[in-house]
Amino acid sequence: MNEATTAAAPARAGADPDTRLVVLLMFGVLLLSYVINAMDRQIFPLLAADVRRDYGFSLADTGLLSTIFTLGMAVAGWPTGYLLARYSRKAVLQIGIAIFSVGTVLTAYAAGMADMLVYRAATGIGEAMQLTALIAVATSYFVRYRAVAVGAINASFGVGAILGPIAAAMLLQLEGSWRGPIIGFGLIGFVAMAAIWLCVSPALTEVVDRRDGRAAMGGAASLANRNTVLLTVLSVIGGLIIYGYLGMYPTFLREELKFSPADTGRVMSIYGLGVLASLVGGWLGDRFSPRLVLGAAFLAAAALGYFIFQGATAFVAQAALSFVWGFVISGTIYVNLAGYHVKAVVPSEAGRATGIFVTSLYGAGAFAGYLIGFIAGKAGWVSAGLVQISCLALVGALLSLALRPQAMAGAGR
Repeated sequence: MNEATTAAAPARAGADPDTRLVVLLMFGVLLLSYVINAMDRQIFPLLAADVRRDYGFSLADTGLLSTIFTLGMAVAGWPTGYLLARYSRKAVLQIGIAIFSVGTVLTAYAAGMADMLVYRAATGIGEAMQLTALIAVATSYFVRYRAVAVGAINASFGVGAILGPIAAAMLLQLEGSWRGPIIGFGLIGFVAMAAIWLCVSPALTEVVDRRDGRAAMGGAASLANRNTVLLTVLSVIGGLIIYGYLGMYPTFLREELKFSPADTGRVMSIYGLGVLASLVGGWLGDRFSPRLVLGAAFLAAAALGYFIFQGATAFVAQAALSFVWGFVISGTIYVNLAGYHVKAVVPSEAGRATGIFVTSLYGAGAFAGYLIGFIAGKAGWVSAGLVQISCLALVGALLSLALRPQAMAGAGR
C-alpha cells in the first residue's frame, strides 16, 4: 500500500525547526546510502586494468564492462517511474540497493565476459531504482529548491567518488586482488538498507502533493512537450559525455599516461571534489535560465574534452582538469538535466519525468565506454576526446538555446 496519504500531513509541519532537523537527518541517511553506492560504482573503472589483465579482455570490451551498468539503469528507469506511482518510494529504494549489492558481489565470481556483463548490468537496474526514488523524494519534498536538492544527491556521489578510489587502491595494494574490494563494497549496501528501514520515515519519502507557493506553478501537463523532448536529447548527449569519461578515463591514465593505481585513484578522488560543488551547480540551475546554465556548461565540456586528452601527462594537470570536470559536467550538467526534467512537468508527472531522465542519460551511457574505447583503439585518445566529448558537447550547447524556460515550473519567481 502506498504511504503517501498518511505522510502528507506530517510533511507540511516543516515550519517547526525540530521537524526540519528530523527531515534533514532522514534525508542525510538517504544521501549516505548513495555515498556507498558511489564508492561501489567508482571502484570498477579503477580496477578495470586488473580485470582486463586477468581475463584478457580487449580495450573496447573493458570499456563496455565499465559502463554496461548504465544499460540496466536505462532499462529500469522508465518502469521505476511507474512503480513509484503505485508503491512506496522507500520500498522501491531499498529493493534497488539490494539488487545493486548482489550484482556487485557476483561480479567478483564471474567466469567470463558474458556473465560479468549480466552482473554489471544488474547493478544498473538496482541503481536506477535507488536513484529514481531518491530524486523523486528530493524534488517532491524540497519543491522550491529542486535543483539544489538534486545537487545534494550528486554531492553525496562526489563524497563516494572521493572515498571509493582511495579505499579501493588501498585494498588492492593490501590484498593484491581486485576481487576483495568489490566484494567488500557490495556487502556494505546491506548495511545501508537496514539504516533506511530503521531511520527514514514516510513523512519524507512519500510526499506527493506538497506545495510551496509560486515554486509549484508551471510545467506541462504531459511528457509530450518541447522542453521534455529537448531535455531527453540533451540527456542522451550528457550520458555519452559523462560515461565516456567515467568509464575509460582511469584506463587512459593507467595505460596511456602510465599512472600507478594509487595516482589514478587520487586523480579520480579529485574529480569527486569537483562533484561536491553540485550544490553550487544546483543553485545556478534554480537561479538562472536553463539556456544559460546548460549552454555555458556544455561549452565548457567541449573545452575540457580537448585538453584532457591532448597529452597533459603531469599529475597536477590531470588532477586540475578532473576537478573542473567534476564541477562542470557532473556538478552542473547532470544535476540540472535531472532538475529541469522535473521542472518541465506538473508535480503529478515528476516520477515519470525522472524515469525518462534516467533512461535517456544512462541508456546512452551504457555504450559510452565501448564507443570511446573503440575510437581510441582505432584513432588514438586525442581523436576519441574530440569526437565523443568536444563535438557532442557543442551540439548540446546549441540545443540548450532552444529550451523554453517560461514553460517550466517556478518560471514566475
